[in-house]
Amino acid sequence: MKRRIAWILIFIVDVSDIAWGFMAAAFPSHLTGPGGTPILIAGYEGFTKGSWSALMTASPAAGQYMEVLFRTYGMYNVVFGVLGSAIAVTAFRRGERWAWWALLAGNVLALVSAMIYDRTVNAIGPFELTEYLGLAMVLAALAMTLPIRRVRAPVEAMA
Repeated sequence: MKRRIAWILIFIVDVSDIAWGFMAAAFPSHLTGPGGTPILIAGYEGFTKGSWSALMTASPAAGQYMEVLFRTYGMYNVVFGVLGSAIAVTAFRRGERWAWWALLAGNVLALVSAMIYDRTVNAIGPFELTEYLGLAMVLAALAMTLPIRRVRAPVEAMA
């Protein structure tokens, strides 16, 4: 039962990563950040303390380049989510030890890197808090299924 709950929790987090990544890659101007501002603009303005519209007026190519980078970051999230989901519903569900470690490394890397980005660019809003919730869900799921081998005590020879 623990393994079933665990893989479902991890699957929910990884599918959410796919959805967010798809939105970031396909529709970055519709992905809202703090204060309802699109996350790319909120990130730029939070990091530089400058205006996105001033950047687009002065150097539209720089803004377009940042959008390409953000879309690429979105695809990175899609890939991590697809791989994590596939591992969760197959190998992890069967109890394969390597899958536990892969989900630990992959989810921590994906979620913590997003948290670091948000803090670096000063773009933390309600949606960004779901990254912390997702990490807590993954760590709880993995804690329930910790791959510890039980060692049996040696049987003493009867004299």
